[in-house]
Amino acid sequence: MSADIRGQAAQDSNVQVAADGFPVPARALRDGTLAGIDWRAIKVLEGKAFHVDVGEFSTPIVGGGNGTVIDLDQPEFCISVPTGKAIMPLRVSIQCQTPLLATDADEAEILLAVDKAAANAGDGTATAETSVNMRTDAPSSSSCTCKSAFTADTTDPVLGVELARKVIVGDMNGTPANALWGVLDMVYEPVAPPVIVGPAAVYGYWGGTVATSGFAQVEWIEFDSSSVT
Repeated sequence: MSADIRGQAAQDSNVQVAADGFPVPARALRDGTLAGIDWRAIKVLEGKAFHVDVGEFSTPIVGGGNGTVIDLDQPEFCISVPTGKAIMPLRVSIQCQTPLLATDADEAEILLAVDKAAANAGDGTATAETSVNMRTDAPSSSSCTCKSAFTADTTDPVLGVELARKVIVGDMNGTPANALWGVLDMVYEPVAPPVIVGPAAVYGYWGGTVATSGFAQVEWIEFDSSSVT
């Protein structure tokens, strides 16, 4: 026996909009297909999604903790999640600039990882970043602390989960003037995002055997950890 589920056929001109707490009919296309909205878009509508930029306009963050090779205690950015909160990463996009090779097989990489046991200790030297609500009228602010460009050691995070990684290796092709790199960029956009329950932190790194600079754009959904079931 099949259920008879019906929605009201509606175009934009006659969609019913009600105040919170009032029922409205399910909306359907004219052939009966129920209309829906992606759950991520719902969170943006609710004002529960946030964005932060790492690097500004044409000024990138120098990788490797303002050095070269990636450095555990000098990340390029950190999203620190306090106790009582949880986040789900929506999208992390990183674009790196690599210089000429110095030797054959020079390497550059990006790493995105999580310390699932501790928020960032708040020590070291870094730039404070301000996150913005993905609803431009900003109905709420993020509870997370965002930092970039660590140039003095923070307490070593324990990277218990690696979310994504990108590595390129160069080829001198004869001389430095003909040095060849692959493109070093990465987009992490999970279909099933992990739930990162505070205290915890997301760390982003880039660097290599030659100086590597970059930019990042980080987006996440935020909610009370008590709602995790």
